Amino acid sequence: MSSLRSSRLKRVAVLSVHTSPLAQPGTGDAGGMNVYVLQTALQMARRGVEVEIFTRATSSADPTVVEAAPGILVRNVVAGPFEGLDKSDLPTQLCAFAAGVLREEARHEPGYYDLVHSHYWLSGQVGWLARDRWGVPLVHTAHTLAAVKNAALAEGDTPEPAAREIGERQVVAEADRLIANTSEEAKQLIETYGASPEKTDVVAPGADLAKYRPGDRGAARRELGLRDDEHIVTFVGRIQPLKAPDVLVRAAADLLARDATMPLRVLIVGGPSGTGLARPDSLIDLARGLGISEHVTFLPPQPPDRLVEVYRASDIVAVPSYSESFGLVAIEAQACGTPVVAADVGGLGTAVRNRETGILVQGHRTEDWSSAIRWMLADQHELVRMGENAQRHAANFSWERTATGLLASYEKAQETYAGALGRIDTQTTTKVDAMHRLRELIRLRRGVRA
Repeated sequence: MSSLRSSRLKRVAVLSVHTSPLAQPGTGDAGGMNVYVLQTALQMARRGVEVEIFTRATSSADPTVVEAAPGILVRNVVAGPFEGLDKSDLPTQLCAFAAGVLREEARHEPGYYDLVHSHYWLSGQVGWLARDRWGVPLVHTAHTLAAVKNAALAEGDTPEPAAREIGERQVVAEADRLIANTSEEAKQLIETYGASPEKTDVVAPGADLAKYRPGDRGAARRELGLRDDEHIVTFVGRIQPLKAPDVLVRAAADLLARDATMPLRVLIVGGPSGTGLARPDSLIDLARGLGISEHVTFLPPQPPDRLVEVYRASDIVAVPSYSESFGLVAIEAQACGTPVVAADVGGLGTAVRNRETGILVQGHRTEDWSSAIRWMLADQHELVRMGENAQRHAANFSWERTATGLLASYEKAQETYAGALGRIDTQTTTKVDAMHRLRELIRLRRGVRA
């Protein structure tokens, strides 16, 4: 058990409004954040900290509570219609979601949750209310930031609305502790959103290193129905302009235009998401228009046991995103010994070591991407060297290490909160007495901030 665990930290409320940690990453709103929430919860539970994850129910078939693992409950809160709501519609349902969260806590004695950890700005808005109501600290992880995304939009993509950026600024100001995935994200929070450096911690995400590890490439290709004699360059993720899979398809077309005999296969693993839902067949149409359809294979989102085979089967994994707070795909691929070609944006500069574990490409010009891929494929010995380096580099990013960092941040949040407000004895004789104490805490807290 981690020495960082506080005796005061027994149960954490985790908020993930817009996507469930039990959803399959790679389509809809499910992605790296889903993996992050579930994997860190598993690590917390193994260290004796109970985790209750609140997410919005998206189907009438969703049970009210799911035990995801011992010590981890996922609570599906009814907030708005089960289907038909886009992520952009969810601000209208935050009141209903917050009511569901608060009602669950009200079923217990005060002090049931020791801390709130919100993920993404929608959850931060609810966490802000829960923090004040419960008298516990709020830790927030943004995962993505509107101002950063809007500064690096793909051509033709829709910018994030001003309401989101306003909401993010509010949460940044209110949170007792902020978690950034990388030092670059911490810098963005501080310089763009006015976050306090003293309350901002850098905790890198990780990978399941027991699952994602090198294996038999030939066996992986046979499992996926891929040929042994092709160069396979793979994209894994949601198909939307932000993730830029079209950059890889255009680069492949450029490579084949230069050498029509190149045994190249582009593997696209994922489903339409976000603004990509407006044109779900855009990549298929693009490949057809470029005349390379026979070189492009599409697979739906894959569960972890199959995804590891995808990484093993690939010569290179491409991450051409316009914005990434970290890039879990890059670490998972490297953990399998597969080099990565990635856009040099956001956290990808941390996830990938240029010319050592892969190539970082400046910008998204087709010629630059095709040149990088050609260089990597041209020398098999160099590709093997980068793959070996990639595995060693990925070993520095584990969910165990992430959980240790989160627990340290939780400790700081608790200490700062207690120091600012004075300690409270939650073993009160009546619930009325407890509510009086909580109201006094909120009043004092506001006085401290003022």
